[in-house]
Amino acid sequence: MPTPILHHFDLSPFAEKARLALGLKGLAWRSVEIPMIMPKPMLTGLTGGYRKTPVMQLGADIFCDTRRIVQALEQWQPVPTLFPTGDTGLGLALSHWSDTAFFEPGAGLSMGMNDELPEPLLADRKAFFEFMDFDRLDQEIPHLLTQLRAQASLVDRQLADGRDFVTGAAPGWADICAYFPLWMARGFLANAGEILAPFARLPDWEARVAVLGHGERETITAEQAWAEAREAEPLGEPRVDPDDPLGLSAGQRVSIAADDYGRDPVEGELLVLDVDEVVVLRETPELGRLAVHFPRMGYRVSAV
Repeated sequence: MPTPILHHFDLSPFAEKARLALGLKGLAWRSVEIPMIMPKPMLTGLTGGYRKTPVMQLGADIFCDTRRIVQALEQWQPVPTLFPTGDTGLGLALSHWSDTAFFEPGAGLSMGMNDELPEPLLADRKAFFEFMDFDRLDQEIPHLLTQLRAQASLVDRQLADGRDFVTGAAPGWADICAYFPLWMARGFLANAGEILAPFARLPDWEARVAVLGHGERETITAEQAWAEAREAEPLGEPRVDPDDPLGLSAGQRVSIAADDYGRDPVEGELLVLDVDEVVVLRETPELGRLAVHFPRMGYRVSAV
């Protein structure tokens, strides 16, 4: 397995999910710092238009969305596992819960209760966070607080029997999913301690998750990452589920876009399509052939 490259920025909550997964597995990885706001030409040159953070690169294979990244990491280095109780389906399902019900109120509060956000960042997020009504954000703060507290209480309740981690004695992806919205809240909300004070089991658990660390990180440039992509060839063979309801074929030109926000489409030739992932091949003059991987859940695939 080549050493992973993570395209990210340090303040990204979703990148923290990937960094903790790398830490749990004790992996060495390389870090490419990307801009917090558009344009991100070196990133979108790899992905074909996808702009969300983070993106993981393995040679000429580009992995978008933490849901796809975690499955790739688990496949290539099964031990230590991100699913210590064997509940892979449950752990992956919790990604959707944490990315929506838990993340979205925290993101709204981070936008609405922070007066120090730079105007370019605020303008970028207004265009990006389609689930937020920025014109009503001030009025929404009490509601968003109730939602953040409701989700935090679920984690606190799960720890009520004295267990060290969400699914038992060992840390896993379920902990990372539950942790990252709290990491965001404590990092971006000045009164996070007060908001989360009723949930007394959280701080010790959060400390145990944080100890996972981020693995062995080495900083490289985007140009170095591009050079590696240029010199590699995508891995994997065509594989399209014949029972897939879309009725698409390998080699057919398709477009892939997130169905929540950040819907920038990526086009390419269909390489893989099944219940877990969709992969397209892109041919670029600068980088040659690239395979761009997405999770199947949460993404809309259509023929071009």
